[in-house]
Amino acid sequence: MLYFGGMNAHPINLAVRFLLELVGMISMGMWGWRQGDGLLRFLLAFGIPVIVAAMWAIFNVADDPGRSGSAPVPVPGTIRLLLELLFFSFAIWTWYDMDYGRICLVVAVIVILHYIVSYDRIWWLIKH
Repeated sequence: MLYFGGMNAHPINLAVRFLLELVGMISMGMWGWRQGDGLLRFLLAFGIPVIVAAMWAIFNVADDPGRSGSAPVPVPGTIRLLLELLFFSFAIWTWYDMDYGRICLVVAVIVILHYIVSYDRIWWLIKH
C-alpha cells in the first residue's frame, strides 16, 4: 500500500485518477476536433490535450508523493488543486458541450467520488 505523507493513497484510487486524466484528455481532444475544419481541426484536437498534459506534468507541489515527488515548476498546493479542478471541470464541460450528457454525468460523479476518497490528499495540498 502507498502512503501519502503518512496518509493512505490506495492504488485503486490512483488508477481511477489516471483513468480520469486520460478520459479528460480524450474529451478535450474530441472537443477540439469539433471546433474547426482542416488544419485547425488537427491543431486543436492534438494541441489542447498536449498543452493541458504539459501543464498537468509541469506545475506540481514539491515532494507530492502522489505525483512521483518531482516538481519541474513548484507551486503551492492550493494552486495545484485549482489546476486539477479546472482540468476536470473543463473535461466534464466538453462532454456536456458535445451533447454527451450521460458521459458528462458519469465522469462528474466519478470525479466527485475520487476527491471525496482523496480527502487526505486534498488536505495535504491545502496545507502545502
